[in-house]
Amino acid sequence: MPFTPFHIGLGILVKALLQSSFSLMVFGWTQIVMDIQPLIFLISGEGHLHVFFHTYIGSTLLAIVAALSGQYLSQFGLWLLQVRPSIPVNIPWWVVFLSAFIGSFSHVLLDSIMHLDIQLFFPITLNNALLDVVSTPVLHKIWLYSDLAGAALYYFLQWRHKNT
Repeated sequence: MPFTPFHIGLGILVKALLQSSFSLMVFGWTQIVMDIQPLIFLISGEGHLHVFFHTYIGSTLLAIVAALSGQYLSQFGLWLLQVRPSIPVNIPWWVVFLSAFIGSFSHVLLDSIMHLDIQLFFPITLNNALLDVVSTPVLHKIWLYSDLAGAALYYFLQWRHKNT
């Protein structure tokens, strides 16, 4: 879905758990890259909402593209924001790829629960077995709660680290 912020909740939760072993910026960039084609469809009305890149094969390719571009964009963004002004920002490649793959695979998985046109395992099967595993309102609540839980956990762990 081209409402990428819905997907960030999972990223915030994973960031809280993995800390420096996960890049929320690369994860977020991956969400944006995943939703470019659906956004173009919504603007133009031509084509299909979810196509090849919302399959596991397609999302694998997009994860690689998002990782290769996201590593440099994230480092530039952190430098621009002066997160660590005197320390050069270098996100390890394994963190970049882990973050991009978690981003792309979770995106397809979560979208498949609420979108009929997603074919996770194309070309093996066109069936979407995850459709309506939970209702869309419940899925939205899960996203919201993961936002809140992830943010609370992240800040708690940061606070605990400073005070130990």
